[in-house]
Amino acid sequence: MPDPAVPPTPPVPLASLLAREDLALRQIAGPADPDIVIHWAHTSEMADPYPYLLGGELLLTAGVHIPEAAGSGTYFDDYVSRIVAAGGAALGFGVAPVHDTVPRALVAACEAYELPLLEVPPQTTFSGVARAVWQLMAQARTAELRRVTEAQQSLAAAASRPDPVPSVLRQLARHVGGRAVLYGPDGTQIAAAGREERRGEAREALAGLAGVLAGRASSATTATDTVAGTRLAAYSLGAGQGFVLGVAAPQREPGDHTIASVAAVLLALLTGEHQSGTGAARSAALVRLLLGAAPESVAPLLGGRRWLVVHARPEGHAPDAVAASALGAALGSPLVDLARDVVRVLVPADREPAPQPGWTLGVSAAVGPDEWASADGQAARALARARATRTPLVRHGARPALADLVPEEEAEAHARALLAPLTPVLAETLRTWLSLHGSWDRTAVALAVHRNTVRQRIARCAALLETDLDDPDVRMELWFALRRL
Repeated sequence: MPDPAVPPTPPVPLASLLAREDLALRQIAGPADPDIVIHWAHTSEMADPYPYLLGGELLLTAGVHIPEAAGSGTYFDDYVSRIVAAGGAALGFGVAPVHDTVPRALVAACEAYELPLLEVPPQTTFSGVARAVWQLMAQARTAELRRVTEAQQSLAAAASRPDPVPSVLRQLARHVGGRAVLYGPDGTQIAAAGREERRGEAREALAGLAGVLAGRASSATTATDTVAGTRLAAYSLGAGQGFVLGVAAPQREPGDHTIASVAAVLLALLTGEHQSGTGAARSAALVRLLLGAAPESVAPLLGGRRWLVVHARPEGHAPDAVAASALGAALGSPLVDLARDVVRVLVPADREPAPQPGWTLGVSAAVGPDEWASADGQAARALARARATRTPLVRHGARPALADLVPEEEAEAHARALLAPLTPVLAETLRTWLSLHGSWDRTAVALAVHRNTVRQRIARCAALLETDLDDPDVRMELWFALRRL
């Protein structure tokens, strides 16, 4: 027989219905399994209820259809077998007014076919049982919607963290009570969260399920399986990407598929290529730059004429490629460069960067393509200042300065001569120390060194320059010189 089409309603544990004191139902036959659930309540006095069942029902009957000589033949075996074949979950037999007790042959048949049999007392109406089922279903639906809503909110919050992919996987594993794994296009495990499956066959089966999906072209593909008592599910993250989300859990709750689907959508966005223009245009721009084209001639291919350079560092850990891509998407630009401890993003000037949760940002002034290199230095200094002052975002000041009145070549020549005794490390330490108004602690934080190291370097600068760094005039002149270099 074909599998029954169970109604799309939240299941109600049979044990919850039996626990209702107002119904006074009593199970007298069949398995007492706490995992048995019902999806429906249906009343029928048909001798063969099979054509009228959808599957998953609690079938209620008063035994009107039972002939007088039913106990001596195969009537009850035939009756119960048809209920089981239709996918019925349980049978409720009403005592009175037709029968004073539940027929023994019916009890025996339910035991033989492992169909739970409930005795419905005379004071309990079938409509009362059906109403109780609907009440329990409404409670289950409310609980399911609340669970899915909370999961969606936590997954969305996880996607905005500096480590979005591991955070989404952790939240998904927590909500399904199992394990979540992200597989790459080649089938390798990129990231995972949740409890490790003890059974090796379940781990291998999940990887195999993901491998099947990775080779498909469809953008909305899922696959499920059950291995060694573990429910497995795999979700393709989009055509052409090849990434697959795998989920393993000891049981499958009604809202799990919805929760996992939300996570799959978020992971597809995080692992996909975030584009503000066509990939071909960006490739052409990069090729032209490598072949010696002027930046200003390449800039139109990248979608903007004036630009901001953003330097960013995540809190508490080094950035990774996925986090860098997610940051670029949040700032509205796919032009992202991941260095060892900083992420650099080239952003069109009309997209004003905003503080990002979990990140510290330094933003340059808006510049043309011929000033990208200068803006890169501005963003780096703004980031150092932001980290030292523990500010989420610091922008480079763009006001005209007094030093701008000095011709560029003369200013640079003076700066090189004045700072010639200093090594690059000492010059950068002096620049940071002056920018932070001589604060030892904040300079140490910005440079990631001990405060005593800062003191030693500044003392060395004073000795090499043969000057008093406590003099504000000296500090001003040195600051102008450092800015030129």
